[in-house]
Amino acid sequence: MPRPSRKTLLAGLLTLSAAAALFAALDWFEARYLRPFDERAALFSGAELRLPDELAGPGPIRLVHFWDPACPCNVGNQQHLSELIEQFSPRGVAFYAVPKPGSRGRLPAGLDDLQALPTLPGTERIPASPAVAIWDERGRLAYFGPYSEGLTCNANNSFIEPILEALTAGRTVNASNTLALGCFCDWSATPAQ
Repeated sequence: MPRPSRKTLLAGLLTLSAAAALFAALDWFEARYLRPFDERAALFSGAELRLPDELAGPGPIRLVHFWDPACPCNVGNQQHLSELIEQFSPRGVAFYAVPKPGSRGRLPAGLDDLQALPTLPGTERIPASPAVAIWDERGRLAYFGPYSEGLTCNANNSFIEPILEALTAGRTVNASNTLALGCFCDWSATPAQ
């Protein structure tokens, strides 16, 4: 059997080294950026959720985005939320954001139009985030729940566009209690009873 030449050995060694480097890079990327999707059900009940006194009562349609800066599930709805702002702000919908209590972080660029609210009465009972609450022009809670079901959120699978369309057309919506299966992160350390 003939012995491999130096060039063949060197090429084999370089190929093996490149494969090991690619494997190490992939392993690092998966550990840092990819998280398993744990699809779970969450029951959203808006019975105790209230707007602060200065926003309560008649006024514009108000959408409140509940988010946790550390939750990987936010990535799936941030582009969609930007599109909602672009589409519905000119139609008089006011957009607000409530971060998870005790969290630190900022919304990404493009979501600068969201007015920050430190908290809302009843937020301690929110089961998971990302979530959204929508109040109609009379100040009644029309919707409380997730943006959509599943891993990602966009205009094709969103619950929000049809609700905002109905409200801006003057129709009544009452969907303040929802059960959904999707990508969620716990809102509080102790689940709501």
